[in-house]
Amino acid sequence: MNSEKKKRLERSGWTAGGAADFLRLSPEEAKFIELKLALDAAMKELRVKRGLTQTALASRLGSSRPRVAKMKAGDSTVSIDLLIRPLLTIGVGSADIARWIQRTETTRAA
Repeated sequence: MNSEKKKRLERSGWTAGGAADFLRLSPEEAKFIELKLALDAAMKELRVKRGLTQTALASRLGSSRPRVAKMKAGDSTVSIDLLIRPLLTIGVGSADIARWIQRTETTRAA
């Protein structure tokens, strides 16, 4: 949002902020969500690059397509380890995972 629009809204009594402000997330909670979203984005991007459907990935994981869909949707029941496991399964190394995580730091700093 540009600064003029933000000032105009604030003069009208509105509060401008991000999702973390709206949801009253602590900095740690916001960072955790950003991390999960980054891992989810990595999984989807790499799955598509490798030509894998959700069903094919689920088969490789010994899981179900609905579970993979929950991973993709950022479902709150999906843990970090369940987001990392598919990445390892499709051949991503720990250095690649670290780069995806580092992107959250770079994006937030921008």
